[in-house]
Amino acid sequence: MLSDYASKLNGRPFQVSRNNLVSAAESMQSKFLKKFLKKIFPCCLTLLFSSSLIPVSYSQQLTVYERLPSEMLAVSPPSNRISGDPGDMQIIDRSCSSLPRADVRRRLVDIAVQEWAYFGMSEMDLTGITENQLAPRDSSGRRRYHRPGFEEASRVADSIAGYWSAAPDSSWILNRQNQNWERNGLGARWRDFWSAAFISWVACESGLGDMNEFSRAIAHHTYIDQAIRARDGMETDAAYIAYDVGEAEVNPGDMLCRASRPEYLNLDQRRPHMGQGARTHCDIVVGVDPEAGEIKAIGGNVRASVRMKVFPAAVNDNAYLAPLPYAGRQIFAHLKLQARAIEEDAINNSPTMLHLESLTSTTIINRSLASNERD
Repeated sequence: MLSDYASKLNGRPFQVSRNNLVSAAESMQSKFLKKFLKKIFPCCLTLLFSSSLIPVSYSQQLTVYERLPSEMLAVSPPSNRISGDPGDMQIIDRSCSSLPRADVRRRLVDIAVQEWAYFGMSEMDLTGITENQLAPRDSSGRRRYHRPGFEEASRVADSIAGYWSAAPDSSWILNRQNQNWERNGLGARWRDFWSAAFISWVACESGLGDMNEFSRAIAHHTYIDQAIRARDGMETDAAYIAYDVGEAEVNPGDMLCRASRPEYLNLDQRRPHMGQGARTHCDIVVGVDPEAGEIKAIGGNVRASVRMKVFPAAVNDNAYLAPLPYAGRQIFAHLKLQARAIEEDAINNSPTMLHLESLTSTTIINRSLASNERD
């Protein structure tokens, strides 16, 4: 994307011009960027793109963007919740805001998009790829796991630690990570999966501060189960209600969840196991595109980063755009936020993306960071 193109300039400032943006789009083959550039220069783009976006390269260089000032997006950075350096980090703030449900949906999208930009705006197109492309194996048949480069790991350490602050009873995880840093250095990968911590922090900052509304936790299955209980009439205050894929319309601010251990296909398969641990993952929907047959969603700890996934989707017999199976995997739960829907392309109207539009005539200082990812 635009950020990836900037990284090729080896740390030099560059003028964001029409020519640079066009070259960026051609270079990175990003369908999302193509649409974004058309919005900026609707009369000036004639670009050729390949039929599908190649999954994120293990050696990709990223250009990251600082978070917006509070007057543009009223969010306290996750790093503000932490004191100390890696090896001695402590959680000092676990507070969460409670806002009217009408404000929550927009904030979920805006905050997720801002974190995506902070981590480099990486995009994983899951349409038309194989399982081996999504999760490559080495010559011995084992999955290849990768980790961020030292500079990137150190840059985001206090942000990821801050995500954990929104999940109750998470201090032991940060303590264990401190030990890991002491043993293996600042570049050590996180010992514990932090994707649910990311979701919990975004929900916390978005206004879902009441645990009766959203059960923030160190594991996704906790709030998935809460949404299933809400569907069954047992959690009347819950912000999310769980649906099987295709049962309800997907809107930005909703969540899409997958299970791998065990590999649930629907809510009924989870119900007998509610309250028990399960390897699950959820992403926050930020854009819905029926014409392209795509749903865009942002999640944490996706190959050790905050990334946007592009899920394949199709309109079903209920006239709803529903995510399709991909690369041998499939979504088993759609968590629908109980709030009025917003526009399908909400990502484009987020403060972060609008701010990037304003930079088309300004100079951006490049920050090129290595990103050797892991699942």
